[in-house]
Amino acid sequence: MKLLLLTAAVLLLVVGEGAAERVLSRRTKRELASPLHVGGIRDPFGSYCQRRGGCCPGRDDLCTVPYLDTICYCDLFCNRTVSDCCPDFWGHCLGVQPPFIGTCERNGNKFFTGQTYKENCNLCTCGTTGRWECEQNACLMEPDIIQAVNRGNYGWRAANYSQFYGMSLDEGIRFRLGTQRPSRTIMNMNEIQMNMDPQSDRLPLYFNSAEKWPGKIHEPLDQGNCAASWAFSTAAVASDRISIQSMGHMTPQLSPQNLISCDTRNQGGCAGGRIDGAWWYLRRRGVVTEECYPYRPPQQTPAEVGRCMMQSRSIGRGKRQATQRCPNTHNYQNDIYQSTPPYRLSSNDKEIMKEIMDNGPVQAIMEVHEDFFVYKNGIYKHTDASFTKPPQYRNHGTHSVRITGWGEERNFDGTSKKYWIAANSWGKNWGENGYFRIARGENECEIETFVIGAWGRITMEDMHNHHHHHRRRHI
Repeated sequence: MKLLLLTAAVLLLVVGEGAAERVLSRRTKRELASPLHVGGIRDPFGSYCQRRGGCCPGRDDLCTVPYLDTICYCDLFCNRTVSDCCPDFWGHCLGVQPPFIGTCERNGNKFFTGQTYKENCNLCTCGTTGRWECEQNACLMEPDIIQAVNRGNYGWRAANYSQFYGMSLDEGIRFRLGTQRPSRTIMNMNEIQMNMDPQSDRLPLYFNSAEKWPGKIHEPLDQGNCAASWAFSTAAVASDRISIQSMGHMTPQLSPQNLISCDTRNQGGCAGGRIDGAWWYLRRRGVVTEECYPYRPPQQTPAEVGRCMMQSRSIGRGKRQATQRCPNTHNYQNDIYQSTPPYRLSSNDKEIMKEIMDNGPVQAIMEVHEDFFVYKNGIYKHTDASFTKPPQYRNHGTHSVRITGWGEERNFDGTSKKYWIAANSWGKNWGENGYFRIARGENECEIETFVIGAWGRITMEDMHNHHHHHRRRHI
């Protein structure tokens, strides 16, 4: 008998301990669970505590109602820790508004916790407190920087460009520029000596290559989100120089894509490259025209490099010939164009001007700052429009462009503002029809630090052959 009573007592103790553990575990779990209103109340207008028939004072772990795939509580303890209260707890038990029912508002529309929308270049997420939580990236198009430039007396106007809207400043620097700074060896390249006679070398106040050589200066292209200004500026300068040198017998628009896809020795294609490497390729391998090898902006990743679809072989005397047909099957003119080695000009603006006037456009490397992307018209100078903002709003990268001319603008006080005329590679709806003017003689954005000229490799025979091709195409 004693043995039976002892066994029963042990069993009751075990059962009691198990129940206590279960309650403890349930309470601990309950205190650690994420609150229903934080996870987002999925059925905020249901009647739960009301349907149960009332609310419980204090803590009562049995004071629950089934709630979708879990349970919710109607005891006063639920509001004290993790708020796993039923959706109608606050209204029915306390007679107050619920603290948050899982929605944020934007333009009169409701969004649930976790839902997102994009504000310019920043992703905004509906947070657990009913407020939008937005990334803090600096955008390429910042309305207050545009307004600051246009309000200030900077000498140029800013505009919002739809093709840049939604991109961050870091993305703009990464995908819209793409010229690597030349190595120390290249930067030490000797400048050509130019002896200028003050009497005979009188430079006009205004000069534009397109007016001196009509039909021979090529329109600005658009590199898109491909960091290959190294290829675009090189191809553009070579195209203009060959057209001028051949006196219009040859007017090729050379293919940046040929350089991007085929000039891969220490080059990154749409992830950036060097202009000295581009000129090496143009001299040693040569490129075809844009019509033969059209530009294909990267679709997936801006760093992708298309397979090289144009090879050439030597035919003696340094000349080369294509060994493949044009990637554009509608074009049969796969002539290879080459250049001579490039030469470096002095940083003296007068010498650069004389070179442009005598021989045609030149290539220049410049530093692009955050405000250059919003340039619309006028004479650009880097401004302090973003200096009141956090540091991430100020960034810069290296770019290369084609300088085609120069001019001067008179100020009201009689002084003059000198400028360069330069072609960018961001399409014709950017800036002044694809061009921009920038302060001259002050090394603004380092534009006068490293300036390059080059000649096309052209013989009389080339000019004669192209002249006949040209005539045959127009008969």
